[in-house]
Amino acid sequence: MTALQTDAFHTIEKLVSRLAPGPVCDECITQTLGLSPFDHAEQATHELAGANGFQRSKDVCSLCGETRSVIARRA
Repeated sequence: MTALQTDAFHTIEKLVSRLAPGPVCDECITQTLGLSPFDHAEQATHELAGANGFQRSKDVCSLCGETRSVIARRA
């Protein structure tokens, strides 16, 4: 991971944690944080999944209301 990707990863982790327990989709993460496609939000959320209570699933995004692949942090 490049330094910029690492920064994006940590920013995504903070956003998902702040929105917990609400799930959020990769598209809303990208838009909310103003990330470019090169920041790889989808890759970051896959890396977060399974660690520290982060889970990926198909659910309704708490931001856009669409049923998509989402990530959430569960207590």
